[in-house]
Amino acid sequence: MTESIHQRKAEHIKWCLTDEVLGEGITTGFESVRLIHNALPEINFADVSLETSLFNQSIQTPFLISSMTGGAALAGSINEHLARACEVRGWVFALGSTRALIEDEQFRQSFKVRPFAPTIPIIANLGAVQLNYGFTEKMCQTIIDETEATALVLHLNSIQELIQTGGDTNFESLLPKIESLVKAVDVPVGVKEVGFGIDGALAKQLTDIGIQFIDVAGAGGTSWSQVEKLRSQDPVKKQAAEAFTSWGIPTVESLRAVRANTNQPVFASGGMRTGVDAVKALGLGADLVGYARGILKEATDSVEAVMETMAIRELELKMAMFGLGHQTINDLKQSSRVIID
Repeated sequence: MTESIHQRKAEHIKWCLTDEVLGEGITTGFESVRLIHNALPEINFADVSLETSLFNQSIQTPFLISSMTGGAALAGSINEHLARACEVRGWVFALGSTRALIEDEQFRQSFKVRPFAPTIPIIANLGAVQLNYGFTEKMCQTIIDETEATALVLHLNSIQELIQTGGDTNFESLLPKIESLVKAVDVPVGVKEVGFGIDGALAKQLTDIGIQFIDVAGAGGTSWSQVEKLRSQDPVKKQAAEAFTSWGIPTVESLRAVRANTNQPVFASGGMRTGVDAVKALGLGADLVGYARGILKEATDSVEAVMETMAIRELELKMAMFGLGHQTINDLKQSSRVIID
């Protein structure tokens, strides 16, 4: 792997710490979701529980740290802070793209977070398009083994790759390769977008080939066309990227479409900001709710800063559940008090 790829990972972190990477003219859609307050919840707030399960494992919360980073010097400390905090608070942790783990040993350690998080689910991550650029099923199993991951998620980032200098743009015939990979590795395999959303038709295709979870990663938060535009030195690509500031399927729309077309676990991510957003997503059928950029700044600081933000999100979710009169996550997922205008 060339030094420029390490630099790209570092620049991704730098730009994602700014508001310049947000999409424009598009929202997550959560503003259109109403919660019907229950003035007499008939439950004890102390009994409100966030416990749920994933991959037949009980977990303390329905929260996920969505894939962010790896393969750069700063990523090592970020991932350690996130992993340690996830272990304490009971969040699922999804690693950033592990392509660097295979291509260069220099920053391999940045992905090895299992010693900091021995019990929680950890999800390894690779760009699906890499299956068209020499990544074999054996390499994918190596990623799983090296990270001691509970699952593997393949990310779809076609628009990002188009704008990225030297991006990998051959997305041809990936479905059969993904289907083969699902059968070849020894952990559940899922698929996620990176901020432009997944539609219902694709969700059905993915389910039909055996994909075991889908992260919608909808529009309304970080726009990776914006990230790559900010990084680019190519004036043509920078100008073309401007046309995509409002591109994508809003998170709410994507979540509802995916949920209607799969019986597998669905993760809601893409512009998630508060625990109230989480209660809306769970009420619309999500099984897990993912945060990425909204916790990145704290992750560059310390474990304690990450855990404080996690505690806030958890309290917000519990308060919202109490306000609806739901004691458990399962109750919330069957709620009649989460309404789309």
